[in-house]
Amino acid sequence: MRVALHSTLLPGAVDDYVREHARVPDELRDLFDRAGIQDWTIWRSGDRLFHLVECEDFEAAMRVIRSDEADARWQEHIGVFVDDFFGPDGDAGYTPLAPVWRLEDQRAVDHDVTIADMGLD
Repeated sequence: MRVALHSTLLPGAVDDYVREHARVPDELRDLFDRAGIQDWTIWRSGDRLFHLVECEDFEAAMRVIRSDEADARWQEHIGVFVDDFFGPDGDAGYTPLAPVWRLEDQRAVDHDVTIADMGLD
């Protein structure tokens, strides 16, 4: 599964946040492995951050991560740069964004329709 998250940085924190992500602590990377996080990518536009998390089960992964001291240490450290996380309606909260469209999904539907039109389903 892929989950998108949105957060913002505090004023003047961009350079520090980027610097701190040049290499996250090994204990955090190892925690992500234990939690089943296959990949986590962060993009930035101004003070806005967009995260793409790839894992089997986001809720289960976050339960593992949030219960670990490595995450607590990281949140305390990186939290001085982050303003907040926002859900799909712009409300503050650590809620995944709502997907709108995906090319791969449209291709799959179009493929299924083509097969059905041919009577091969």
